[in-house]
Amino acid sequence: MWGAGMVGFGSYHYKYDSGHEGDAMLTGFASRKPNLTLYVMPGFAGHESLLAWLGKHKAGKGCLYVKRLADIDLAVLAELVTLSVQKLRQRYS
Repeated sequence: MWGAGMVGFGSYHYKYDSGHEGDAMLTGFASRKPNLTLYVMPGFAGHESLLAWLGKHKAGKGCLYVKRLADIDLAVLAELVTLSVQKLRQRYS
């Protein structure tokens, strides 16, 4: 568990140039009243074509919001999550 209601998978340690550092989940989700929130930590830059194939969703900087999993293509979601985790592992290994 990450925070009060987020289920996270994996972790990485980050350190900013400012000196701020901490640990964060590689990916995760939270069930919120209006939506299911899926955390894609590095964001979606470079993955616009995958988002176009995902299905009915809204995207924030590093979050996907979906009403129901049945509204999205789970194979596309799996690819987005896989690419996200790979990017974080490369950056913070």
